[in-house]
Amino acid sequence: MNYQKRGEIISLRFNQDHGCFSCAMETGLRIYNVEPLAEKAHLDQETVGSLSLCEMLYRTNFVAVVGGGAMPKFADNTVLIWDDVGQKFVLEFTFSSQVLAVRLRRDKLIVAMRNQIYVFNFPHNPTKIYTFDTRTNPKGLCEVSPLITSERQLLVFPGHKCGSVQLVDLSTTVPDMSTAPITIGAHQSEVACIALNQQGTLIATASGKGTLIRVFDTVKRNLLVELRRGTDPATLYCINFSADSEFLCCSSDKGTIHIFALKDTHLNKRSTFSKMGFLGTYVDSQWALANFTVAAECACICAFGSRSSVIAVCVDGTFHRYVFNSDGNCNREAFDVFLDVCDDSDF
Repeated sequence: MNYQKRGEIISLRFNQDHGCFSCAMETGLRIYNVEPLAEKAHLDQETVGSLSLCEMLYRTNFVAVVGGGAMPKFADNTVLIWDDVGQKFVLEFTFSSQVLAVRLRRDKLIVAMRNQIYVFNFPHNPTKIYTFDTRTNPKGLCEVSPLITSERQLLVFPGHKCGSVQLVDLSTTVPDMSTAPITIGAHQSEVACIALNQQGTLIATASGKGTLIRVFDTVKRNLLVELRRGTDPATLYCINFSADSEFLCCSSDKGTIHIFALKDTHLNKRSTFSKMGFLGTYVDSQWALANFTVAAECACICAFGSRSSVIAVCVDGTFHRYVFNSDGNCNREAFDVFLDVCDDSDF
């Protein structure tokens, strides 16, 4: 998630298993462990400059960064790979325009520009293998299934048609061969947020209106469930699945983290008008099982932790951990200001 600066933090991002998160900052880079909360790495401005983006590769020594902010040391059209063991940059990828997003798998590097997605082998023989043209994609929306053990290496990004998402299986796509794109018509307006589950079997999307989240089966490409965040338009910052894909959480500029059930959908709340049937699709949507609040209009990312917990990390430097149950109760278990947390141990 990239957000207009509030204080020193420019963007926040969880790693692939949501066990760590990284902060691209005006003052450099910080990486934190989630449970327990502890700083794991700290690169100062003298080393990396101010950064706009950071992408971890699980807990490995590789971290991808992109320059940005007020005091950049590197151009915003360049992705650099930092080796935390060697304490140096080991790879550099330069493009013709600004890099809007970076995603890593253990075998691939994906870079999103305004109108293209590039896929590279990584980290060995780091050559470009795919280029995909996209609809104008100002947020650099793209996600890739992280698990090496998954049957498919699914890459998703906005399709050419408004409101659509394109699905590409990197394990079967032949470079330079033209084929009809596989797409899902997710919304009538522009797609504004995308999430994949760990296995690449489910995709969640939201439009710029931010009132509905739709979850699709990526194989059959059919709609599984429609989840209602609210009735007022909102900007969604983040959507994430739980590791077992039984729950989904999202954050928005309304300052509320919503938690939905995906497996036992009867746990989700329904409208009181649902039995009357005269409000149409409005009452067919399922409302959140549980929710909790953080500072309104303070951008944050959210993900599931252990023991039915949800973590929210905000650009104001706050860390929130709430535990929820099937009755919809949600209780705060931890609160901290992570920028004040000292270095715990080596990354």
